[in-house]
Amino acid sequence: MSERDADVLAVERRGWSGPGAKERAIRERLGISPTRYYQLLNALLDDPHALAHDPVTVNRLRRRRESRRARR
Repeated sequence: MSERDADVLAVERRGWSGPGAKERAIRERLGISPTRYYQLLNALLDDPHALAHDPVTVNRLRRRRESRRARR
């Protein structure tokens, strides 16, 4: 797993206080757009290396993704 992938998971692991704070952190810390961030994050949810690196965050996000899919 790359350093950038680990950083994406680290951003997602953190709690965010106000609107726009997460998007600002994505741009400042990772140097990418929020759209690209969510593309990378979604791909990480299917990566076994990401699951091994941070199982709590990955499993939480997988459950959230499945819940959204079920509502559609």
